[in-house]
Amino acid sequence: VVKVRLYRPFSAAAFLDALPPTTWRIAVLDRTKEPGTLGEPLYLDVTAALAEHARTGGNRFSQLPRVIGGRYGLSSKEFTPAMVKAVFDELERGNPRHPFTVGIEDDVTHSSLPVDEDFVTEDIESVRAIFYGLGSDGTVGANKNTIKIIGEQTDAYAQGYFVYDSKKAGSVTVSHLRFGPRPIRSTYLIQRANFVACHQQMFLDRFEMLDRICPGGTFLLNTQAPPEKVWDTLPREVQRQIVEKKLRFFVIDAYRVAKDTGMERRINTIMQTCFFAISGVLPRDEAIERIKEAIRKTYGRKGEAVVAQNFAAVDQALAHLHEVPVPQQVTADHGRRPVVPEEAPPFVRDVTARMLAGEGDRLPVSALPPDGTFPTDTARWEKRNIALEIPAWDPDTCIQCNKCALVCPHAAIRANVYGEDRLADAPKTFLSAPAKGKEFAGLRYTIQVAPEDCTGCGLCVEVCPAKNKREVRLKAINMVPQPPILARERENYRFFLTLPPFDRTRLKRHQVKDSQFLLPLFEYSGACAGCGETPYVKLISQLFGDRAVIANATGCSSIYGGNLPTTPWAKNPEGRGPAWSNSLFEDNAEFGLGFRLAIDQQRSFAESLLKRLAGVLGEDFVSALLNADQSDESGIIEQRRRVAELKQKLETIDSPEAFNLLAVADALIRRSVWIVGGDGWAYDIGYGGLDHVLASGRDVNVLVLDTEVYSNTGGQMSKATPLGAVAKFAAAGKDVPKKDLGRLAMSYGSVYVAQVAMGANDNHTVKAFVEAERYEGPSILIAYSHCIAHGINMRKGMDSQKAAVESGIWPLYRYDPRRRQEGKNPLQLDSPRPRIPVAQYLELENRFRMLAKAHPQRATQLARRMQQWTVERYDAFAREARWSPEADTDGTSGTRRPAADPAPKST
Repeated sequence: VVKVRLYRPFSAAAFLDALPPTTWRIAVLDRTKEPGTLGEPLYLDVTAALAEHARTGGNRFSQLPRVIGGRYGLSSKEFTPAMVKAVFDELERGNPRHPFTVGIEDDVTHSSLPVDEDFVTEDIESVRAIFYGLGSDGTVGANKNTIKIIGEQTDAYAQGYFVYDSKKAGSVTVSHLRFGPRPIRSTYLIQRANFVACHQQMFLDRFEMLDRICPGGTFLLNTQAPPEKVWDTLPREVQRQIVEKKLRFFVIDAYRVAKDTGMERRINTIMQTCFFAISGVLPRDEAIERIKEAIRKTYGRKGEAVVAQNFAAVDQALAHLHEVPVPQQVTADHGRRPVVPEEAPPFVRDVTARMLAGEGDRLPVSALPPDGTFPTDTARWEKRNIALEIPAWDPDTCIQCNKCALVCPHAAIRANVYGEDRLADAPKTFLSAPAKGKEFAGLRYTIQVAPEDCTGCGLCVEVCPAKNKREVRLKAINMVPQPPILARERENYRFFLTLPPFDRTRLKRHQVKDSQFLLPLFEYSGACAGCGETPYVKLISQLFGDRAVIANATGCSSIYGGNLPTTPWAKNPEGRGPAWSNSLFEDNAEFGLGFRLAIDQQRSFAESLLKRLAGVLGEDFVSALLNADQSDESGIIEQRRRVAELKQKLETIDSPEAFNLLAVADALIRRSVWIVGGDGWAYDIGYGGLDHVLASGRDVNVLVLDTEVYSNTGGQMSKATPLGAVAKFAAAGKDVPKKDLGRLAMSYGSVYVAQVAMGANDNHTVKAFVEAERYEGPSILIAYSHCIAHGINMRKGMDSQKAAVESGIWPLYRYDPRRRQEGKNPLQLDSPRPRIPVAQYLELENRFRMLAKAHPQRATQLARRMQQWTVERYDAFAREARWSPEADTDGTSGTRRPAADPAPKST
């Protein structure tokens, strides 16, 4: 094997010197694909070097070696010893293939080499462990600590590879750990493991995780089933492998231990302790001591309470670890459930399902779309089923406010009103209640949870205002264990989806309750459980989704919004849904402005063609199309009807104008252009472009999902990070105040600006979204988005939003330039004077508490500055909000002056 380490400049002499004189065949492997060339770069260099050697009379070889070229390892494909052997086997053939590929199954051009999967070179003396975890349960972090412990505390060599997708949480993580007495040079995932741990029992229905375990290996399962009953819960396929491979089988209810010790869903240190106890890599007592050292180092900054919880979990873990006797035969009466529902489309069943099952690398070339396009609206088929508890609805207590549906980050809670006749085919357990409100008289109302799509975050329960009068601890929606009600609620949800959506034209979209009867066209995303961003994104899809065009900056929202293999952006029953695209971090605002300019150009072109064809189409009909009022839902639906009629007429007209108009007729329907991104984009990297777009005067809507850090890349400081907050690049607390993006936008006087926080005032949020979209000019919505980077219990995220507003740190306001034309102040300050001290808000979030723990004096100083800055800023807003045109003595309506009443004094 010859390895080229310095590729450019390519040294022909050094290459030839590296080849033995007996060389008669050479296979050149390129890790690249260059369409349109005679070969890949290294292959061309090798053949040129050999040809030049022969041309200049070189005699190093008795016969010029035959050269073949192939590709390997593209898109992170594995390159294993078995594949290397396949290349050497190909060289031995009488007529070796050129060009070839290795590591894929090419059934289109038939270039792939056959690989012997049974050829394995793993060190039999090494520990080879594979761990299947759930994103955000801490498995990856614990395994990284395990590598450090073994690598630093023993003479063993250690290696770790970690496989996970870009879902923010709740995805599958697979950790591959090797430990052994000799250096480990295996630059590929484990082929044969002697230890496999499954940290979520539902994975057994999705993954063939025991395919790679060796006979006599050890299998550790986290399950809520008791040890004496767990065998009967295993699918038939899993039982068969355990029996046939004579595996040792251990179980633990790690979630019970986590709950008892206050760890909630973090089971990482519990499972880590079990691994050390079973594997014997370290003596048990020493392993526990080292684990606790790692815990203190890893979580020390989060406070002694977190460290103590982890210590307690480690101490209790082994008491709950049990070895299960393995029967001599398979006894299960059930097999694995399909990865996706049987009614899923063919592409989802044949391609997406295999990717979800971790078998994407086994897909043949013919299975993939030739043009690389994947269908939208596919997240609905994923059914991750990761929640241990889900909300259950109590119709007798419910006041039908729909707040739970509004805040649900994954659109897993739905509300609908419908005729009573629809219940004729309902399952017996399907719940409903008489709909409240005169506009819904005679109808039935249902809140329904999607049991396999819910992540169990609990936000819905926290925001529910209704109290059960019989049991004060209960609300109208309460968290209950998921497994006992899964089958029932699965059937109920399927029926719920068959109910027709309520007539959009009869709904008051600016009200929270009515807005949640609108079908969400952003659903079941890969965002974190309890995410503070996705409720706002979902709201756009409900209010405007069937005509929305969205430019999404790179960041969390582009990852959970555009991550394959499934897509959360959906379509309504008519096939309409948001048109979404993701651009670079730094040019998203310009990207979205391009959408607006293109749509306006198409509309202008369509209008000119309409006027030319007025004589054929009818003057009144053309006038109705050109002058349609599309300011509300009824107007848009009526314009859609007219455009559909227009298309029918154009089909009968044989002219270039009719042909061209048919292509752009849909541009006559008002499009809702949205530019979406986080604070890293809006405040920092993309601010120049954003400022340009706001100054353009064009009808675009900007949504800033403000988490106050670069959330997608791990919580780095941005200009949105508040004073005193700890973040990456601000370890001692940020020492300058947050950039006031809203006031900068207001300085133009022609931009609709709103600062919103759903957890503090949801009606204000919905109203601002509707007002911003109706404004025929640039608008910007700055939305408080709680985040795991804040160091909070995500279930309490809406409480953090409320506290931010009540402390004055996040004032709610709307600046509407249209009000000036009515003789009113364009600025409306929608939150009252601060009710709580800033310190009370800071105490809720670990990003502020960390500083108080590490540097108490600095924390106190910054908190005092924060209080002063908050009061001064609120007073400035209050003065501007009290300005009135009548009090503008110099007649310049753009100048803001305080009215006669003094500004309110903040506390």
